[in-house]
Amino acid sequence: MWVMTAELRYVRVSGPRRLEELTEDEQAPAPDGVVVDITYGGICGTDVHGYTDGHMLPPAVFGHEWTGRVSAVGDEVSGLRVGQRVVGGVGPACGACGQCVAGHARQCDTVFAEANGVDAAAPPHGAFATRLRVAARRVIPVPDALSDVEAALVEPATVTFHAVRRTAMELGALAVVQGAGPIGLLTAQHARNAGAGRVIVSEPSPARRNAAAQLGFHDVVAPEGLAEVLERAGNGLGADVLFECAGVASLLQPSAELVRRGGTLALLGFPLTESTVSYGDWQSRELRVVGSLAYNHEDFVGTMGAIAERRIDVAALHTGTIGLSRLGELLEELDSGRSTHTKVLVDPRS
Repeated sequence: MWVMTAELRYVRVSGPRRLEELTEDEQAPAPDGVVVDITYGGICGTDVHGYTDGHMLPPAVFGHEWTGRVSAVGDEVSGLRVGQRVVGGVGPACGACGQCVAGHARQCDTVFAEANGVDAAAPPHGAFATRLRVAARRVIPVPDALSDVEAALVEPATVTFHAVRRTAMELGALAVVQGAGPIGLLTAQHARNAGAGRVIVSEPSPARRNAAAQLGFHDVVAPEGLAEVLERAGNGLGADVLFECAGVASLLQPSAELVRRGGTLALLGFPLTESTVSYGDWQSRELRVVGSLAYNHEDFVGTMGAIAERRIDVAALHTGTIGLSRLGELLEELDSGRSTHTKVLVDPRS
């Protein structure tokens, strides 16, 4: 039986560069849902954009990286128990939507809506909160081998697992990762796991280049040095796969030009402005362009397995923890472009 224990406290975006902290009486879980006490919520670039813009994000997406413990379980829920550690994710393919019925389960409409916080059961706020009511299918148990910090970083690691998986990269491939923020650093590790023969990381920030080097990447360069290193590594042909993780619209065509004829341009960064590209260049060189957004349920399973087996290091990205009261201050710092942080977690209990 569910019992009210404490007041719910959460932070949401209320306008451009404006946050408000609200409190509510606790509510019981939906019959097919659970209540999760949040341990950590991760701050990502999407949260920063949503904060500065003021209206672009569905409410559930502001604070979409989270881990916690189940504190209440709905009457219709099986397989989850009070006290269990979980992360927020997406459910398995529903089997009933148009995509699933057509045989395209990896593009399930239900899962896509969950990933983007627009499904009918999406919570009214994200996990910059003490508690979250969420559909049970969105909750994924955490293996004992993962620490709470590692669990808090499962979601961004899953975004990048999904992207690398979608490229179907060949063993021994020459890969370039453009941008060494959290997404780039995780992408580089997954690419290495996927069998890339060489991974070149390009990043303008010295602190982030150092973070890549600490993760064992030897070819870490500033953007102005990338073309020369790639020229030598690829014998003048270009990259087999280039992962664009910076999300800068003006970089899209220059990034494509670093890919060899017949190679793959993988798009992870999400520019907020339109991009101009040379369609003829892409067509004449037969580039394979792979867009990637969010993930599937099985990507979470694969990602947590990789972390548990120590094939990727997510804890190394954690550079700070703050309380809810400092969220606005940290979002401003991250938006400034001058922050030395890689990944900051929010502890709503502090």
